Amino acid sequence: MDTNMEQILIKAETLIEALPYIRDFNNKIVVVKYGGSAMIDKKLEESVIKDVALLKLVGMKPIIVHGGGKEISKWINVVGKETKFVEGLRVTDAETMEIAEMVLNKVNKGLVQRIEKLGVKAVGISGKDGGMLKVDKKLVNGEDIGFVGNIKEVDCELIMSLIDNDFIPVIAPIGLGDDFESYNINADDAACAVARAIKAEKLAFLTDVDGVCRNPEDKSTLVSVLTLPMADEMIKSGEISGGMLPKIRNCIDAVNNGVNRVHILDGRKEHCLLLEFFTQKGIGTAIIDDEQKLYAHER
Repeated sequence: MDTNMEQILIKAETLIEALPYIRDFNNKIVVVKYGGSAMIDKKLEESVIKDVALLKLVGMKPIIVHGGGKEISKWINVVGKETKFVEGLRVTDAETMEIAEMVLNKVNKGLVQRIEKLGVKAVGISGKDGGMLKVDKKLVNGEDIGFVGNIKEVDCELIMSLIDNDFIPVIAPIGLGDDFESYNINADDAACAVARAIKAEKLAFLTDVDGVCRNPEDKSTLVSVLTLPMADEMIKSGEISGGMLPKIRNCIDAVNNGVNRVHILDGRKEHCLLLEFFTQKGIGTAIIDDEQKLYAHER
C-alpha cells in the first residue's frame, strides 16, 4: 500500500471514530470558554474558530464565551495606568472598566468577523444585552475592588433566540448591576454560569495547561476522565491546588447543576476541540459525575 493511500485510510478511520460522537452531540448545546494563549496567537485563533465552525456545521449548537485579560492589560499600560490584581481579580475603577469594555467589544467583533468569514453566522453580544448577566458587586475578603461583578442571575432568552435562528452567540463577560452600571466578570465564571443556566451538554475551557495532571510537572500523569469523587479526592490530597483549584471547583459546580461533561484542554494545541470532542481518549481532561455518565461507546 502506498503512503498516500495509508494517509487517506487514516483520515477515514478518524472520521469513523468521530461518528458516534457526532451522533450523540447532534442538536446539543456546547459552551466554549475561549482565552489564554490561544487568543493572542493568530494561528491558534484560526484553529479554534475553525473547530467551532465545524461543530456548528456537524449539527452542534456552540456558544463562545471569551476573555481578553492580556489585551486589557496591554491597553491599560498604554494609557499609563497600573494594573493591580487582588486574588487574581483585576481591580477595576471607572476608567479601567471603560477600557475593559472597549477592548472586550473589539475582541468580540473580531471573533464574529472570523466566524462569518468561514460561512457560519455569528452574533457578538455582551452580558449587558437583554439583561443576560445580572450581577452583584464582587468583594474579595470584604475589600471593594471596583466594577467587578459576581453573577447572580442568567437570562437565557437572548441566547436561545440566537441559537434558534441559527447563529453562534459570541459573549463578552460584562454584566449589569442593579445600579445599571457595567461590571467586569471573570470569563471562567461567565462561561460556567451560562452553561449551567442553559443546561449545556458540554462546557470546554481552553487553557494553557494539558488538563488535570496528578503531578503538574509530569504530563504523563494526565487524567483523561475525572469523576466528581476523584476530583474531591485530588483536592483533599493536594494534587489539585493553586490556579487549577478554582477552575476545578467551577467545573464541579457546572456538573452538579446539569452540565453533562466539562473539558479542560490545552488551547495551544491546534484543533484541540475536535481532538477532545471526537476521539475516545481525547487530549485533555473530561470531568463527569461518575462512570455511569460515560457515553455507551466509551465503556
